[in-house]
Amino acid sequence: MNINKISYKSTGIFSKFIEDFSENNTPDFMGKLSFDINDVIPKIKSKNNQSIDRELLNKVINSQYRGLDVNINVVENINLIKDTNTFTITTGHQLCLFTGPLYFIYKIISIINLSEYLNKSFPEYNFIPLFWLASEDHDFDEINHIHLFGDKYEWFTKQSGCVGDFDVSEIKNVIQQLYERIGFNEDAKGLLDLFGEAYQKKNLTDSTRYIINTLFGKYGVVCIDPNDNKLKEKILPVFCKDINKELSPIIKDYSNKISKYYKLQANVRDINFFKIGNGCRDRILDLQDFEYLKRNPQYISPNVLMRPLFQEIILPNIAYIGGGSEIAYWSQLQTLFKNLNVDFPILILRNSVVLVEDKDLQFWKKNNLRTIDFFNNLDRINSNFIQNKEELDIDKYIDKIKIIYSDMVKNINSSSLSQSLNSEFFKQEKVLKKIEKQKIKENKQKYLSTLRKIEKIKNKIFPDNILQERRYNIIYLYIIYGSNIIEMLKEEINPLDSKLLILSPKNRL
Repeated sequence: MNINKISYKSTGIFSKFIEDFSENNTPDFMGKLSFDINDVIPKIKSKNNQSIDRELLNKVINSQYRGLDVNINVVENINLIKDTNTFTITTGHQLCLFTGPLYFIYKIISIINLSEYLNKSFPEYNFIPLFWLASEDHDFDEINHIHLFGDKYEWFTKQSGCVGDFDVSEIKNVIQQLYERIGFNEDAKGLLDLFGEAYQKKNLTDSTRYIINTLFGKYGVVCIDPNDNKLKEKILPVFCKDINKELSPIIKDYSNKISKYYKLQANVRDINFFKIGNGCRDRILDLQDFEYLKRNPQYISPNVLMRPLFQEIILPNIAYIGGGSEIAYWSQLQTLFKNLNVDFPILILRNSVVLVEDKDLQFWKKNNLRTIDFFNNLDRINSNFIQNKEELDIDKYIDKIKIIYSDMVKNINSSSLSQSLNSEFFKQEKVLKKIEKQKIKENKQKYLSTLRKIEKIKNKIFPDNILQERRYNIIYLYIIYGSNIIEMLKEEINPLDSKLLILSPKNRL
């Protein structure tokens, strides 16, 4: 497998915050956010100073796995949660149809690999990978579809409210469409068989847990559904403070400081909880339901800014692995955690991965294109290709002319003549750039078939101008690379290497 690693900054497609975070270059007031192996033991000690109800956590998770044929490694990890020497490495996501975009898979592999690394580094402790099921999310339109070979496969339902509670029986219609699409591909068929079994469960939460246990159970990945009455009792004190509007000023003040450097990822509201029930998830806008919700915490639902706090209150967690937007809104909460005496976890940016079929990478290299060119726009890629083929480097000639004009300016003791020379140089530069465009236009016809192939590869990496990890689904990988693709990815993904990963496994087609 060919492997390339490049900085996020060099791609030009990530936010300024992610560029800075990945290079440990955020403003001083934000503190040290990136991972350092020397921070692990201090983090363990500070987390142990926080009261975690491990017995309750074990009991709740065990009850959520009841009736499922649970992998023995998962069972062992659930039992380890009761041990005060056990800590979680957490990620989470919406309950996407068929696992949704590829970064769902990358996030899980990241928590597995970091847990394994820490278990080897600190054998006196236990580190378990934990997946937070975002069962209370209500943005159904974000999770109800996948894209495969240019087509959209969508789950239609009239259900509303928390998606984790949705009945999944209608998904069998989408699975049938996919069977018809994939034909006789045995690897993908096996995956669809798994999905068919999963979506016979009671609801979307149970189905997603089943899928994760089947695909990742051997690595000990534990799932938790936070939509539990006993767990939500733990966040009641925070809920009371928030509904009295004590917390939003703290978040807003710190967010305003961040906003001078970066675009904020999450808006702060006066009240940051929802009320759920009867197929609804509604904002709490006033104190009308306060007493009712205090007595019935199962109907409390944290928003995007309260969810991290809920997580860190109930979990023995020391690190959270998330995507760029997640790390950005987590960073808005540092002063809030400190104010509430809740330990703030180590934040780790998940790997972004670009998969390039081996035959496509060989073609790319054969035509003297670099991996960094994947991230240029198509016109720029085509120009680079044609310049390489025709050895027409206009910039080289412009640099030579510039040296000549600069030398003349130095030797002419006249400001007016210097201005004339500079003006003449810019005219020459403009003429040469025009010639370059004309030459490229002529050569586009000469190399038309190659340029079409380049465009096809570019579209595989950026389908619909979106990074493939946000568009492709695991079904696509099974079709192209086979059922061992997860093992191949696990070999290469390293959450502590803050670079974008370009991989080219050999395809099976």
